[in-house]
Amino acid sequence: MTYEQLSQSWPSFSQSITAFIGELGLDTLNLECDHSALRVNTTGVANELRNQFSKHGNIISDNMINGRPILIIELDVPLMLNDIEIHCVELPYPGEKTYPQQGWEHVELVFKCDAIDCESLSQQLISAVPTLAPIIAGTTDIKVKQSSPKGDKERLANPTIAFKKNGLCVKVHPHGIKAVIASEA
Repeated sequence: MTYEQLSQSWPSFSQSITAFIGELGLDTLNLECDHSALRVNTTGVANELRNQFSKHGNIISDNMINGRPILIIELDVPLMLNDIEIHCVELPYPGEKTYPQQGWEHVELVFKCDAIDCESLSQQLISAVPTLAPIIAGTTDIKVKQSSPKGDKERLANPTIAFKKNGLCVKVHPHGIKAVIASEA
């Protein structure tokens, strides 16, 4: 997988992810998309993408999260998700899991709120988009995973709700990636 291949696959991925955001009802909230994330299966591919993305942006975070390096690259030219600019790409090095497909895997949306755990994030999201209630309750075909990933130096609680369907994933959290990185300083 190369930077060029990812650039070519972005329009198709962004169209699919935009439709999924609409299906979730999150398109009504005018949320910021703070980054898009990749999935790779080998350290060699991750290293090559690190080198290639470094020619198109700057690594603003190289942190250990859940026992593996995860890079955040701020792009010189943002990706576009319809009219939303995405300034950062997350490049996680592979862990134990092997992915059936390498490439674009998810986007993360910032739902600005005061949630400090997944329960309060769920409640506030449902208040804003009531149609999310059955999805979060697990009664639809959309899988939901709630987590509070934390980097070694993070000081900012950033609970996350991931919505997954048909190989697509949209994550929602209260703080953008740059605020999380700033909390590490």
